[in-house]
Amino acid sequence: MTENIYDDEAFFAAYSRLPRSLEGLPAAPEWPSLRALLPDLAGKRVLDLGCGFGWFCRWAREQGAASVLGLDVSERMLARARADTADRAIVYAKADLEHFAAPAEPVDLVYSSLVFHYVVNLAGLLGGIRASLASGGALVFSVEHPIYTAPGNPGWSEAADGRPVWPVDGYLDEGPRTTNWLVDGVIKQHRTIGRTVNLLVRSGFAVTRLEEWGPSAEQVAAHPDWANERQRPSFLLVACERR
Repeated sequence: MTENIYDDEAFFAAYSRLPRSLEGLPAAPEWPSLRALLPDLAGKRVLDLGCGFGWFCRWAREQGAASVLGLDVSERMLARARADTADRAIVYAKADLEHFAAPAEPVDLVYSSLVFHYVVNLAGLLGGIRASLASGGALVFSVEHPIYTAPGNPGWSEAADGRPVWPVDGYLDEGPRTTNWLVDGVIKQHRTIGRTVNLLVRSGFAVTRLEEWGPSAEQVAAHPDWANERQRPSFLLVACERR
């Protein structure tokens, strides 16, 4: 089963207090760059994998998406998403991405934010995503940068969202890593950038954009506490097309 730390009471309570949980997409520092990777959503059918509180689902509808299906493994996240959504064109459902099955109707965009680094069987998930996409469909996603998922001994400071800064250890040794973020013992799947790109290619995607995200100078000027985030990229942002 997909790592479901989000239904842990202590984790969920701490996660719910993060800026991106309280204020939505505008509070996610990588959002402007991720948004720039998205196609025009007018009239499109959208699938959000790991939809969380439903922020992106609602935003997609505001951009003119015809329908949005949000999937998540967390009952707590889905309950919050449903409570905050009053739109019949948005449907939320529970799903384990380790055993993802393509929906009955094809979609034009599959979107996922900070979810794939919890998935063990990423190859299987990518195959299911490709099967979900209509011809010419797109996949846009973000993951924690592998520098973060290959931690060594604790560093000397913290990132803007409270994550500890770690030196890299065993970058080429892929697999599960245990870290402490909001609570102890959170398991994430460490993959190199090369592994992720090669899985995408083998699954039938053409990578159209890849960005190693860190805050811009303008963002640091507005949020001086983000300055240390310029030392290494926080997130990997990827846009692909179905071949």
